[in-house]
Amino acid sequence: MPLIINNIRGELSESSDSVIKKGLKKAGIPGSEVIRSGIYKTSLDARKRNDIHFIHSVFAELADKDTEKSIKCANVKYIEKDTFTPEISGEKADGRIVIAGFGPAGMFCGLVLAEHGYRPLILERGEDAESRVESVKRYWEGGGLDQESNVQFGEGGAGTFSDGKLTTRINDPLCRYVLERFVQFGAPEEILIKAKPHIGTDNLRKIVKNIRNRIIESGGEVKFSSRLDDIVTENGEVKKAVWNGNETQTAALVAAVGHSARDTFEMLAQKQIFMEPKPFSVGVRIEHKQKDVNESLYGKYADNPFLPVGEYQLSHRRKDGRCVYTFCMCPGGHVVPAASEEKTVVTNGMSEFARDGENANAAVVVSVSPEDFGNGVLDGVDFARKIEQNAYGKYAPATTVRGFLNGKPDIDTDIKPTYDRGVTPCEFRKIFPTAVTDMLEEGLGVFSRKMHCFGDQSALMTAPETRTSSPVRISRTENRNSVSLKNFYPCGEGAGYAGGIMSAAVDGIKTALEIMKRIAPQN
Repeated sequence: MPLIINNIRGELSESSDSVIKKGLKKAGIPGSEVIRSGIYKTSLDARKRNDIHFIHSVFAELADKDTEKSIKCANVKYIEKDTFTPEISGEKADGRIVIAGFGPAGMFCGLVLAEHGYRPLILERGEDAESRVESVKRYWEGGGLDQESNVQFGEGGAGTFSDGKLTTRINDPLCRYVLERFVQFGAPEEILIKAKPHIGTDNLRKIVKNIRNRIIESGGEVKFSSRLDDIVTENGEVKKAVWNGNETQTAALVAAVGHSARDTFEMLAQKQIFMEPKPFSVGVRIEHKQKDVNESLYGKYADNPFLPVGEYQLSHRRKDGRCVYTFCMCPGGHVVPAASEEKTVVTNGMSEFARDGENANAAVVVSVSPEDFGNGVLDGVDFARKIEQNAYGKYAPATTVRGFLNGKPDIDTDIKPTYDRGVTPCEFRKIFPTAVTDMLEEGLGVFSRKMHCFGDQSALMTAPETRTSSPVRISRTENRNSVSLKNFYPCGEGAGYAGGIMSAAVDGIKTALEIMKRIAPQN
């Protein structure tokens, strides 16, 4: 079992070989004992701008297993198991396993099931990646919105039009498994090493297609432009899934529908499936020039070719619990139109793998809870929708930070807006509740003391960002099935159990494993 040697300092230009030698020396491991070694993880320490360096972890596999076990070093640990051995039931069930949604949760749930002989039927309301790109492009260029295939819906889910971040707060060995599968399907190998890995929207579009093909080759089926319209229930179970005028008998139904599937939430509420409103966040996208972000983070090192493109994460919490924070920061990226309903405006952020655009953007969002919007199951949906409707017009509402703070919106700045459908000056206080705009003001002041670029009052803000996470949670048991229906499995971001590509993918895998415990393979 390989060892990991942690906390190895590396200078910006230091070679991998030098770092590995440092690691082995730190652990007291002779080079002659090593069969295989390499860099396991790399992160950047830029806390002190006059001392920016990398922190590495090194893995080492030794010839003598007894020697491995005898290593005594506080910075050494064993690599956790990143695979799984499913517990597979022998109990047959009538009908198919149906998965609604082909984002990260539905995709990895379907992949694991298909590779173990379960032949899942996957329903995706949006188009395949190639067709979806064309539909999104038409909308960004000023055309009409396809409410079924857009930035929120389609192959790969909302993450397909994002930065493709693979960071997560969950500490689960399956995260490594997900990264390795992404590499298998075409992601760059560096995602296995970097502490803040990303794939980029350009790579994601190819990867999701490769995963889809693997599922089909393994006996699964993927249907695009196929929305889950209804479910038929009987005796505490889902008996049929209804889609495009078809009815499919279901042995199990996985709801991996994503955080924007508002019509699905409404359908489930009508069926009296137990759900709860949950906190989420709303706010704006802020754009700075990437060079200003780099200078704020790296100071005199800003042009050093060994440093990654600068990215940040900022937060501020008041005593009353309300929080303002940056979210989904996209270095060298674009602010993109992300609506999924007519007569609304929604923004999101996107970067390609190179992250080489002139601007950086991030969401600056404020936490909201049922205390702000009500305790009804769908009150959070209505709250976000109202903001999006308030923002509706030919162009997206925008203003400089200066215009927002002084109540005189303007877009007079040398930062070129990247929102393709165009922006127009707008008073954000006409779009958001006062609690949100007051907290945005407070947050901008706090952040300006942490990063110089946030003190630039010509930074450009575009509104609104409302799709940070699901406004509902479809309540489930410890076995991952709904508390209302024993063969119904809420899963991923839309169900309220994940926040990003990695955690959604892991939730999809774990949901598949629970289904496998109950139902025998269907091949």
